[in-house]
Amino acid sequence: MSLTRRTTLGIIAGAAFAPAIVRAQTFPSKPITLVVPYPAGGPTDAIARFVAQDLSTSIGQNVLVDNRAGASGAVGTRAVAKAEPDGYTFIFGNNQTHGNNMFLLKEPGYDAVKDFAPLCGVGAFEHAFVVRNDLPAKTIAELIALAKADPDKLNYGSTGVGSGSHLAMELFMQRTGIKMTHVPFRGAAPLVQEIIGGRIDIANSTLPSVLELINAGSMRALALASPERNPRAKDIPTLREQGVSNADADSWAAFFAPAAVPQPILDTLSKAVMASIAKPAVTEAILKLGFTLKVRDPAAFKPYHLQEIATWKQIIADAGVKPE
Repeated sequence: MSLTRRTTLGIIAGAAFAPAIVRAQTFPSKPITLVVPYPAGGPTDAIARFVAQDLSTSIGQNVLVDNRAGASGAVGTRAVAKAEPDGYTFIFGNNQTHGNNMFLLKEPGYDAVKDFAPLCGVGAFEHAFVVRNDLPAKTIAELIALAKADPDKLNYGSTGVGSGSHLAMELFMQRTGIKMTHVPFRGAAPLVQEIIGGRIDIANSTLPSVLELINAGSMRALALASPERNPRAKDIPTLREQGVSNADADSWAAFFAPAAVPQPILDTLSKAVMASIAKPAVTEAILKLGFTLKVRDPAAFKPYHLQEIATWKQIIADAGVKPE
């Protein structure tokens, strides 16, 4: 290859990358949309808003939360997968939207791995077994006995087919040999209202979605599906303490952008999000919900993400849950 030809090709290649470099240098130059694929009012929405509010100050552009609920979080997630890959649309997802939907929805409309680039893992929602106040069960042992006395009579609510609250309960039923009827909802906010109203018997809800209601006496907590007690809920015993093993189920959460976003913009957005989460005021607000923080940068989150997908794929198969 002649020097002239090599130089020409280099100029062409540089020109091809130039627009992406320019965009990265000026990013962000307009408001950014943060999609929450669940209704407003739940813990996922709350955490996203804490981060969005701080980002709006730190990056000098408004970060607007857009709640796009439906289809177990697939509606909002699909919209982000198909959004313009310019960094101005990203999503706060979780093990449902970016994992279980791949196996529980016949046509999710996106690939949770190929269509997204992780910005950072945030941590996990611990699950608490909560029951309506007048349910005649004070412990997990009493709940199991009640369920076995009349299979399928008790119902349990979840935040949607394939959600952590759904699969955590499927895992619990598999480990304890009980059967209950599943009633899915479109997020945590409507689910907790039905528990308070006495129309749902039990739920394996994320701790942030029910902690204040437990403390207020609006519902009762029987157990945490985690290895250890939560510092914000020290009075709630774990399943292990009550004799149920291999049924722990935390639901991770993470920020993602469309996979085709240029790497320099991904880096900028990732660093900004992690910096916001690390600020004491944001950290305290998130922890106060009962959420467990464990921030992972993209390099650390990617293998964790793949392992979690494989783990829950097997749990789904073992539970016999079919795609809808």
